[in-house]
Amino acid sequence: MPTNSTRFKPARKPIAIAVVGLILAQQNALAQTQAPETKPATTAETPAPKTDNPQKLETVVVTSGSRIKRDNYSSTAPLLVVKTEDAALAGYSSTAQVLQGTAVTGGQGQINNAFGGYVTDGGPGANTIGLRGFAPTRSLVLLNGRRMSPSGTRGSVGAADLNTLPNSIVDRIEVLKDGASSIYGSDAVAGVINIITKKDLTSIQVDGSASRTVDGGGNAYNFSLAGGFVTDRTRFLASYNYNAITGMTLAQRDWTTCNTDYRRTSVNGVVGDWGSADTIDPLTGKPKCYPITGTGSNGVTINTIGTNTLTGVPAVGATGTSFNRWRPNSSVSTGLVGFEGVGGGQTTNTNIRDTFDPRTLNRTLYSPVRNHNIYAQGGVDLGVLGDAELYYEVLLNRRESSQVGYRQLSLDYIKGSPLIPANLAGSTFSGPVNTSNGQNVGVRAFIGFGNDYSSQSVDFVRTAVGLRGAIPAFSSWDYDVSWTHAESRGSYAQQSFLTDRLANSLNVVASGSGFACANTSATGCVAAPRLTSAVIGGQLPQAWVDYVWQTVTGMTKYKEDVVTGSVTGSLFKLPYGDVKGAFGAEFRKNKIDDTPSLDSQNNNLYNLTSSAPTRGSDQATDFFGEIEVPVLKNLPLAKELTVNASTRYADYKSYGSDSTYKFGAIWAPASWITLRGSNGTSYRAPALYEQFLGATTGFLSNQNDPCNNWDNPAQAGTPRAVNCKSEGLPAGFQATSSITVVNSGGRAAGLKAETSKNASWGVVLQPELPTGWGTVSLAVDRFDLVVDNGVSRAGTANILQRCYDSPGFRQAGGFCRLVDARNTTSNALTVNDSYVNLATDIARGFDYTAQYTNEIGSGKLKIDLTVTEYRSQAYKLFADDALDDNNGNVGTPKWSGQLDVKYNLKNWGAYYSLEWVDKTSSYAYYGEDPATSRFKLNTPSYFLHSASVSYNDSVNKWKATIGVRNLFDKKPPVISSGVYNRVGNAPLYSGYDYLGRRLFVNVSKTF
Repeated sequence: MPTNSTRFKPARKPIAIAVVGLILAQQNALAQTQAPETKPATTAETPAPKTDNPQKLETVVVTSGSRIKRDNYSSTAPLLVVKTEDAALAGYSSTAQVLQGTAVTGGQGQINNAFGGYVTDGGPGANTIGLRGFAPTRSLVLLNGRRMSPSGTRGSVGAADLNTLPNSIVDRIEVLKDGASSIYGSDAVAGVINIITKKDLTSIQVDGSASRTVDGGGNAYNFSLAGGFVTDRTRFLASYNYNAITGMTLAQRDWTTCNTDYRRTSVNGVVGDWGSADTIDPLTGKPKCYPITGTGSNGVTINTIGTNTLTGVPAVGATGTSFNRWRPNSSVSTGLVGFEGVGGGQTTNTNIRDTFDPRTLNRTLYSPVRNHNIYAQGGVDLGVLGDAELYYEVLLNRRESSQVGYRQLSLDYIKGSPLIPANLAGSTFSGPVNTSNGQNVGVRAFIGFGNDYSSQSVDFVRTAVGLRGAIPAFSSWDYDVSWTHAESRGSYAQQSFLTDRLANSLNVVASGSGFACANTSATGCVAAPRLTSAVIGGQLPQAWVDYVWQTVTGMTKYKEDVVTGSVTGSLFKLPYGDVKGAFGAEFRKNKIDDTPSLDSQNNNLYNLTSSAPTRGSDQATDFFGEIEVPVLKNLPLAKELTVNASTRYADYKSYGSDSTYKFGAIWAPASWITLRGSNGTSYRAPALYEQFLGATTGFLSNQNDPCNNWDNPAQAGTPRAVNCKSEGLPAGFQATSSITVVNSGGRAAGLKAETSKNASWGVVLQPELPTGWGTVSLAVDRFDLVVDNGVSRAGTANILQRCYDSPGFRQAGGFCRLVDARNTTSNALTVNDSYVNLATDIARGFDYTAQYTNEIGSGKLKIDLTVTEYRSQAYKLFADDALDDNNGNVGTPKWSGQLDVKYNLKNWGAYYSLEWVDKTSSYAYYGEDPATSRFKLNTPSYFLHSASVSYNDSVNKWKATIGVRNLFDKKPPVISSGVYNRVGNAPLYSGYDYLGRRLFVNVSKTF
């Protein structure tokens, strides 16, 4: 190596451990959007090779969904390349937001910070991505070609948390929207996302940005510092990034301050305006708000008590004189003194009850999150082992997130308790419950308790080290061996009432002028407050709250190790080029350990399900191979004809072995047209939580027992009647016990891998335009993806039906293996609704991409367009079910797209973006007539405009961007309650912007 070199000389060009490739018939013509404009892209980790002729650009390796090094920038599958500078112009504040944007996701809903109040895989605060409308576990996320390990909290950790990705050091993101398990192994079913970091950083870069919403909340702040150096034999770069998003509450957006039914009257075909069927609150004269449940009418009651049926005075809007639900009213002096009836008896309209508490508007609409990210990578040229390079990569990330919720408290006062006032002493509300110490409940108080808080803290560490170089005995062959270790450690805290403490506090005796806990061994016990109007209204003694209301914490750990070794090179020559191959092996081992709080494990969280620990591990050994054959080149009608084939064999400890394959081809009849296609299979090994999820217990009404009235003449001779009789159940049987439902992992049930078939084919057009007309590239790609044996839960009702209606009742296999033998005393059922292989998922459609560039005046214009059209988004649970096609329904639009327009003039740049989500309608799916339906089940086309201006001072090395995202402050559309999950009155769907108009600014400086 020359001692006077001013540039690091890399080792032999690395194996392309890549996700996606650029479809180009010529080196300077792009077939996809947002690809590099001025020169071919190199791999993120390796500097471009030196050349003795500085005027000649040497060919370098690009990522291309293949392990074979290429020199023609071609791929058999469609891709999208997003440059970070374009993301900054659009006002995105993190890599996570870029990945969840319309251009990448095709308009499909993603789990983001708006899901903090819902149960999601990875826990609250996690951001994930799933391509083609599939779950995040079916899309593989890579960083510089190596797997990103899952991270998060709670037992269901199975996908990479996008919060862990670096921001400022990212160069580009490449997205392969095609199955690729034969190249990358498990999880690459719907596609692969590869985040590629910058390289050869020889300066110090400082970036700062801020985004502030017009209506408050959801502000984003970023600061980053990056630097590096390159010497003769080494290269190194590192970055620190701080990213923070402030929380946003329901009170901060007008469309979430009052969650109404938003339905209309419909009588004999005559319909009213939307909202005309909504209940008018008799206390306010306005439409009734239901912000507690988030689903609409009949929200959980507050400020109310429950008794047995008593005689009293009706509240405004109630009818009759007998009630079992009451609201305090000091002016009532007859009947039940001090209370007015709001439910039960002759009253059928329960909407007269209180459901609204102003504190519900403190609930989180958009979770606050803070990320600290440290990233470093580098390499050392060893000069031995085939001019080998020892390379390494380190990623450290800490994510802190939190949410505010709202809790209603059902406080059960024991029959005969001195805490019950005299006029209610005769009431018996129910039999014993888990807080009544084996005694009947006299009165239940439905109390609006107030806000609760939950938080998550996740520390993620990922290290990679490897060696790559040329095989000394075979100069045309390279090798690459690497080890990646990732570890996530997350803690999750939540506030909850503790059942045992509630029970202790409600079991009281008189003590002086007050009350004391009867259980003297209950350390620190504070007696529950006497039942009063103030207590029913949520005014609770702080000492008692401090005793029964506690913060409980769980811990989630996830570890993954991946060792990969491969070789690539030329096998032999053919008339039109070298036949190339790549071969290798990979070993993966992962482990999950989720330990919920002891109170959760012991079923001591009041009115919440219990959770057992989730613990398990798995490992796999893969062998893979790929070959590429140049069939024809530079001939009439065959500018290029290349075929590619790959295969992988995987052996998993959990379920056995599997194999996949993929065939692809590129045919360019002329320089302006390229035809491409691929066909293959992929698979997904069950995630650890799907195998080992700790059991959570719930209950289903006894009315769902399939053997109720099994001897009914209408069922005579049916498999169900025969099966129920075989269990010794008497004629006229009626279940008296609830059905116990245990949700758990499916390892014991024989869970297997999901399999899929994927095909894509398309055409790329790059016509040569007249001089001065610019350049244009067009591509149309058809995708067809079918997943079989999908890992899912069947549901308790489905399991019982399939079991008891089966002629092979209680035989090996089948759904009866999920139903325990009946309790010998009570005949009660227990159903294990574990993860099993059931579902079929289908996604079919087209990707359309276009790019146009031209010199306009003294500047350069560039226009990029990406559009996705779905022809089918279908699903079925069982093989003999009909497919449910959700295509075009609310939350699953048929069309989506993004248009980006950039114009650069000297130091100035202007940018405009239009994101589009197609209109949706679920009327046909639910058999409703849109002209007369009482429900609003459709949304209009949704357009989101953004614009920015940038200035780049190349002399003083600084750049500034200022812009507006959601330029016209477009709000989410409105739908009726009762069908889909909503946020306020809008669908729960990430394709709509919840933040509203926001201003953003970004400033960067290079030293």
